[in-house]
Amino acid sequence: MPPDTHTVIVNGTIVTGDGSTLHERGIVRIGGTRIIDVAKGDTEVGTGAFVVDAGGCTVIPGIINAHAHGCIYGPSMPSGSAPVRPVDVDYFRNRHLLSGTTTLLNVCGLALPDEIDGPSTVRHPLDIHLTTAHTASNLAAAIAIDGAGLSERHKIARIDDMVDKGAKALGEAGGGQTLGGGAQDYRFIPAAIRAATGISLHPKAARALKEAVLGRYLDRSLPDLPRLDALLIETRLAPQITASDVVHLIRETVMPPVALSLKGFDEIAAASERLSFPAIFHNATPTATTLIKLAETFPKARIIAGHSNHPMFLADEAVRFGLELKKRGVAIDVSTLDCIETRWRNNAANIDALVEARLVDTLSTDFAGGDWDSILSAIQRMVRKGQLSLPAAIGLATGNVSRIFPELAGDRGLLERGKRADVVIVDNHNLGRVRHIVANGKLAVFNGAMAVGQS
Repeated sequence: MPPDTHTVIVNGTIVTGDGSTLHERGIVRIGGTRIIDVAKGDTEVGTGAFVVDAGGCTVIPGIINAHAHGCIYGPSMPSGSAPVRPVDVDYFRNRHLLSGTTTLLNVCGLALPDEIDGPSTVRHPLDIHLTTAHTASNLAAAIAIDGAGLSERHKIARIDDMVDKGAKALGEAGGGQTLGGGAQDYRFIPAAIRAATGISLHPKAARALKEAVLGRYLDRSLPDLPRLDALLIETRLAPQITASDVVHLIRETVMPPVALSLKGFDEIAAASERLSFPAIFHNATPTATTLIKLAETFPKARIIAGHSNHPMFLADEAVRFGLELKKRGVAIDVSTLDCIETRWRNNAANIDALVEARLVDTLSTDFAGGDWDSILSAIQRMVRKGQLSLPAAIGLATGNVSRIFPELAGDRGLLERGKRADVVIVDNHNLGRVRHIVANGKLAVFNGAMAVGQS
C-alpha cells in the first residue's frame, strides 16, 4: 500500500485481545503506526483509504511471543552456544511472522543489543527484542556446558547495563542445556552418544536414557539399571557401549552446569525484585520447587514460569506445581514446543492439563530443536476442543502478554484506539491460516506471503 495511507479493515469478526470481547462484524481503522478506531458493525469507510476486506476472517491483535529462541545473531540459548546460522535466523523470523507473530522476545539471555539484527541494514517487520541473564553464575553455567558463542564482551556484560540498553526482561534463567531439559535430549546427549558409538539417537530415546540414569528430577543417586539395560538393547547401543559407560557419559554431559544454573536462579530473582523487572525462568521438574521457594523469598520479584508444560513433568505434576506457583503470584507460561502438530519429541498432554485447569497466563513457542509449532495452531486447537472461548484463547498471546510484559508490549496486544497497529487477519474456520498482517501500521503479509519490499 502507498506510504502514509489511512488503512481500514472491514467485514471481519473482531477479537480485541482483552480475553472477552468479540464483535461478530466490525471495522478497524489505522492511521500511521496507530489504531485510531475499532467499532462494531458497518461504518463509513471514507475516501482515500486503503481497504482490507476481512470477510470470512477473524481480526486479532498481532501475536506477542515472549519466549522464543534462535531469532538473533548472537550467542544462542542459555548455554551461550555459537550463534544460529544466519540462514536459519532468517527462516525462523519469517516463519514467526507468517504465522501471525508481530512481536518476539528472544530469551537466549546472553546476546547483546547490537546482535539483534547483526550486520543487516534492513529491519525485519517482526519486532524483535532481547532479554538479559548476564550474572556471574548464569555465565559460568553457560561456559560449563558450552559457551562457544561467548566473547569477552558477553562475559563482562551485566544485567543493569543491559536493561539500560533496552533489554525487555530478565532470563531465561536456566535452560534445557544447563538444567537437563529438552536441549540435552535433542542436542547434547545425542552428540555425546554419537561421538562414543557412531549411532544417532532420537531425542525421545535420549530422554529415556537420561531419566534412567538421573531421574526426571535429576536426583537419582543410582541408575535404574534394569531400565537402562532394556533401553540399550532397544536403541541398539548395547554392542557399542556398556551401561556403566552410558551412566558416566550422561552424568558428565548433563550435570556440570546444574548447580551453577540453580545459583543463577537466585541472582535473577534478586535482580527482578530490585529492578521491578519481569524475569523468565526455566520451569521443569528440577526447578519447580526452586521456583516456589524463590517466589516466597523474593515476593516482589516478577516471576514468569516459562514453558510450564515442559515434557519432564507428568500432566498432574504440571498442574500441581502450576497451582502452587500461581498461589504465590507467579505467571504461568506454556509453550507450543513441537507438541501441537509436529510431535517430534513431545505431546499435548501437559499443555491440555494446564489449559483445562485454567492456570495459563501466556502462550509462547520456545524452541524444540527448531521444530516449534505456531502459537495460532495451539489457539485453534484450544478453541476446537472447547478448552477456551475464542477471546480467552487469543488473549493468552496478546492482551495477557501485554499486561505481564509492559516493558515489551505495553503499547500493543489489544485492538483499541491508540495502540500500536499490529493486526493479524486469519481464516474464521482455521485460526492458524494467516491471510494478512499489518505490523506497526505497514502491510507486512498479504494473502499469506511477505508483502513486496519486506525481507
